[in-house]
Formats: sequence, C-alpha cells, structure tokens
Amino acid sequence: MLSLTRKMTKTGTGLRAAATFAAAASLTLALSGCTKLETTSPSSVRGAAGPQARAAEFGTVDCRRTKCIALTFDAGPSENSARLLDILKEKQVPATFFLLGKRHIDTYPELVRRMADEGHEVASHTWTHKILTDAEPEEIREELERPNKEIERLTGKRPTLMRPPQGRTDDTVHEICRELGLAEVLWSVTAKDYKTNDSDLITERVLDQSSRDGIILLHDIYDGTVPAVPGIIDALKERGYAFVTVPQLLAPGKAEPGKVYR
Repeated sequence: MLSLTRKMTKTGTGLRAAATFAAAASLTLALSGCTKLETTSPSSVRGAAGPQARAAEFGTVDCRRTKCIALTFDAGPSENSARLLDILKEKQVPATFFLLGKRHIDTYPELVRRMADEGHEVASHTWTHKILTDAEPEEIREELERPNKEIERLTGKRPTLMRPPQGRTDDTVHEICRELGLAEVLWSVTAKDYKTNDSDLITERVLDQSSRDGIILLHDIYDGTVPAVPGIIDALKERGYAFVTVPQLLAPGKAEPGKVYR
C-alpha cells in the first residue's frame, strides 16, 4: 500500500490508485516514484510499552502471552448487523466496527449503541466513504469529524480509531488524523467479501491468511459475510486464537494519533 502524494500528475494518480486497489489484500505494492506507507505492527506497540505494563483485558487475554487475532467489520451498521451481534454475543467474541455515517449510523443508531454496550470497539470509516487521498483537507476533516460526533452522541465515547476507505491514505490524511486524535487501522487479512456472497469461500480465504496478531477485514453489509462468521470463529478458536478488539491487540501499548497500524 502506498502513501499517495498530492503532487502527482492526474494520470500518475489514476494508475497508482488502480494498482493500490488491486493489491489491497497485501498492502505491499511499491511503484516507482512513490513512498511506501509506513505501518506499525501490534507486536511493536506492545513491546514499546515495556515488560511491566499491564495489558487492557477482555476476560484474561494478554496478547503478549496469547495468540490473538482481531475481527473488524467495515461499512455498517446494516440490516445484517443485529444478527452479527447475536453471533458475537453467543460466541463471546469482541470485534471492532469501523462505521459509515450516511445511510448507516444515521439509519441504525440503536445498533451503534448496542455495539458499544456489548463491549465492541466502535470506530470510524468516514461519513460517505469518500476516498480521502482525492479530497481537500477540509473535506477530509468533515468526513472524519461528522461520524466521530455522531458516535460520541450515541455511545458517550469519541472514537480514537479510523479506517480510510480502500485503505488509501497519505501524509495529509495522517496530519489531519493527528489533529483529530485518530489513529489509522489497516488490515492483514481480507476475504474480499465485496466480490462474493459465497460464505464458504469467505471462510476459506480468512483461514488461509490468518496468523498471530492478524487484523481481519470483513463487511457485514454483504449477504455472504455474516453467515461465514460462526465458522471463522470456531475454526480459529480451534487453532488456539483468542479474539480481541484492535485496542486490546495493541495493549498494553496504545495507538497514537496520526500513525498507521497493520
């Protein structure tokens, strides 16, 4: 994944954006003339906190000693989210929700409250899913501040995490996130569930890519995703994984505003 500058030619920007989207699963492309995006791993954050620091806990999980993985869901809430929350509650699994504003937060406010009440991390995925690297600074601020205000109004807690649409970010986005107290969270596992409603295929893709400290990207807005979640959880638990939110994955360290985590 690349840090796109605002000094590229229009043609160069289009080529790089296309290449970036095609490589979203790995986030490792490096095209000529661009700077590779610097990201920080969960283990690095935990290590920087020092050996005596106490981890934030969900139950008794300490990801310095336990093989942890984080489920994250983008672009909700939706008509599928209530069923997803039922599954997570039944399985006793916390998740991190990167929520969209328009037609989502404003349509399902009761689900936003429920996510927070049931111990999940509620974060931002912008208001309209605008590609932030194509936006002017004031547009970026609006895209980030509006969902923050609504989430805080509904849950009493202001988000500290955001996920840029398509994972596309740059130095301008970093700086505005720093101003707004937001850290950027990407992913290391993707099922590309936006391309298929085959729940078995979604499950297979997640299991094939999962490893310790993984951050799994799913979208509960698509019909094939939520039915895949029970099987994903059961299979990863059998492999010895403990499910945590993104902040719990980083604990006892904390995400810093303006930095990018993956």
